[in-house]
Amino acid sequence: MPNSVSSETWKEKVRVVLTLAVPTVIENFLLNIVGFVDTLFVAKIGLQEVAAVGVTNAIVAIYIAVFMAMGIGSSSLIARCLGAGDIGKAKAIARQSTWLAILLGLFFGVVTLVFAEPLLRYMGTEPEVLQVGIKYFQIVAIPSVLISLMTILGSILRSASDTTSPMKVGLWVNLLHIILAYLLIFGSGDWQGWGIAGAAWATTIARLAGVLALYFYIQKSKIAFTLAQGWAGQFTRPLLQISGPAVTERLIMRLGQLFYAGLIVRLGTDAYSSFIFGGIISQFAFLPGYGIAVAATTIVGNQVGANRKNDAYHYGIVIMGVAAVFMGIVGILYFAFAAMAGPLFTNEQKVIDMVTIGLRIDAFAQPFTAVSLVIAGALQGAGDTKSPMYSTIAGIWIIRVIGIYVLCFTFDWGIAGVWLVNLIDYVLRSGFLFYRFKKLMLHKKG
Repeated sequence: MPNSVSSETWKEKVRVVLTLAVPTVIENFLLNIVGFVDTLFVAKIGLQEVAAVGVTNAIVAIYIAVFMAMGIGSSSLIARCLGAGDIGKAKAIARQSTWLAILLGLFFGVVTLVFAEPLLRYMGTEPEVLQVGIKYFQIVAIPSVLISLMTILGSILRSASDTTSPMKVGLWVNLLHIILAYLLIFGSGDWQGWGIAGAAWATTIARLAGVLALYFYIQKSKIAFTLAQGWAGQFTRPLLQISGPAVTERLIMRLGQLFYAGLIVRLGTDAYSSFIFGGIISQFAFLPGYGIAVAATTIVGNQVGANRKNDAYHYGIVIMGVAAVFMGIVGILYFAFAAMAGPLFTNEQKVIDMVTIGLRIDAFAQPFTAVSLVIAGALQGAGDTKSPMYSTIAGIWIIRVIGIYVLCFTFDWGIAGVWLVNLIDYVLRSGFLFYRFKKLMLHKKG
C-alpha cells in the first residue's frame, strides 16, 4: 500500500488500483457465471424447482446483504488501523468481526429453521412449489453461518490489500460447486441423484470449503489471528456503529427494490419481463464498478488511517476516473449491441424492442453508476456509512418511486420511463456522494 500520493505518478496510482480491483472483478464474474450454470442445472429438473430456488435466493439475498454490510464495517476499521501502522489492533478487529459473523450467521440459521415455511408463504410461493422450496431453503440457509463467515473472512483479506486470495478461493469453490451440483442433482450410474436437495447440498458443501480456505489464507496474512484468542468486546461497538448504517442501507435497498419491482409489474408482463432481462445483462456491467469500489474502500481507509486525507481525496479521484472509464466502455458496448440482448431470452419482438430501449438508456447511466459505487466505497473506507445510506433512501424511495409514477403512469412513457428514472437516480446520487466525499476529505468538519 502506498505511503503518499504525492510521490507517485498517475500510472503508478492506477496500477495500485487495478492490482486490488481486478481480482475482485474476476471473483464476482465467476460467481455470476456459477449462478447462471446452477440455474441451468435446476431448470432441467422442472419449473417448480426453478421457482423454489428463485424465491429462496430472494430471501437469502437479504441475509447476504446484512453480512456484506457487516463486512463494510470490518474493512473500514481494519484498513484504517493498517494505514496507521497498528497491526495488533487490526488483528483484534478482524477476530471480533469473525465472532460477530458467527453469531449473526447462527441467528439467521435459527430464523430459517423456525420460519422457513412462513417466509416462503409471505413471498407468495405457490402451494406446489412450497414443499420443494422449504427443503431447499433449509439445507442452504440453516447453515447461514457459512455464508456470513465467507463474507467476513473475504472482507478481512481485502481490507489487508489481499484481493488475490479471495479470488483464488472463489475460483476453486465455484468449480467445486459446479461439479458437486451436477453429481448430486443428476447422480451417477445407477444412482439417480437427489434433485433439488442435491443442488442445495452442493452449495452448502462448497461454502464450507470456502470458509476453511479463506481462514487458511488469513493465517498466512499479516493480520493472522485465531478464534481461540477469544472475544475482543471493546471493538464491538465501533464495528456496529459503522456497520449499522450500512446494514440499514442494504435492507432499505432490498425492500425498495421489491416495491420498485411491484410498480413495474403494473406496466404489464411484457414491460416487466423486459426489465428483468435488462437487469440480468446489467448485473455484469456492475462487476467493474463493484471491484473498483472494494479498492476504494481499502485505499481510502489506509490513507485516512495514516491521517493523509488530502492523499485519500486524490486517490479517490483517480479511482473514480478508472471506474468511469471502465463502465463508460461498458456503456458504449451496451448502446452498440443492445439489439442483440433481447433475442437471448425471448422471441417476442415487442419485448426485444423494450430491452433494446432500456439498455441504450442505461448506457448513458454507466459513468454515473461508476462514480456512485466508487465514492460510496471511498466514504465507507473513511468511516462515513451514513451518506451512502441517505443516498440509497432518497434514490430508491423518492426519486425512483415518484419518477415512475410521473414518467410511467402520468406521461405514459412505459419501460423507457423506468430506465430514465434509473439514469436520473444515478446522476443525482453520484453528485451528492462526490460532494460529501470532497467535503469530508478537504475540510476539517463535514
